[in-house]
Amino acid sequence: MGWIITILVGALCGWLASMIMNTNAQQGAIANILIGIVGALLATWIFGGLLNIGGATVAGDGFSFWSIIWGVVGSVILIAILKALKVLR
Repeated sequence: MGWIITILVGALCGWLASMIMNTNAQQGAIANILIGIVGALLATWIFGGLLNIGGATVAGDGFSFWSIIWGVVGSVILIAILKALKVLR
């Protein structure tokens, strides 16, 4: 059940981030899921580990308000990095 929730939260986070960054037309469902999951892990690492900001524990939270927020923030950061590297146009 944990993998299904991870995929659903990743899809939602990736989709919201792609809408914010105007890359929604370039990405499919699989890309949204992958960007959402990797973005959530990135946010956990940056904000929870490096900056020690409370509430930034996305990877193991499952489906909660804060996991969505931090997942979207991490996904936006990931899309910005990918755009800077010209992977997404």
